[in-house]
Amino acid sequence: MSRPRQAGQTSVEMLGAVPVVLLAGLVILQLLAVGYASVLAGGAAEAGALAIAGGHDSRSAVRTALPGWSRARARMAVRHGQVVVRLRPPSPLRAIARRLEVTGRAAVEVR
Repeated sequence: MSRPRQAGQTSVEMLGAVPVVLLAGLVILQLLAVGYASVLAGGAAEAGALAIAGGHDSRSAVRTALPGWSRARARMAVRHGQVVVRLRPPSPLRAIARRLEVTGRAAVEVR
């Protein structure tokens, strides 16, 4: 007679654990998105700085270095050989998406 009670207890524990597992998964995915966006911003800033060094348009190089989904989420500034790219990583929650931003910087000496 103790078996049905144990099975019921397991079901209740499982239902309690599901939200925790989902939240942990969401946090992990968000951290991965932030890390990936940071790598993209740094690479795009470096591409812009290399374009300056080669005498080319740095803004075009930054846009080309970013994948399509991130171009609309990116802002860039170019001044005196320094390229700064700010990028908003994707997020399933708007409140979080508005507050997250990563920055990539690269510079070359302008003569």
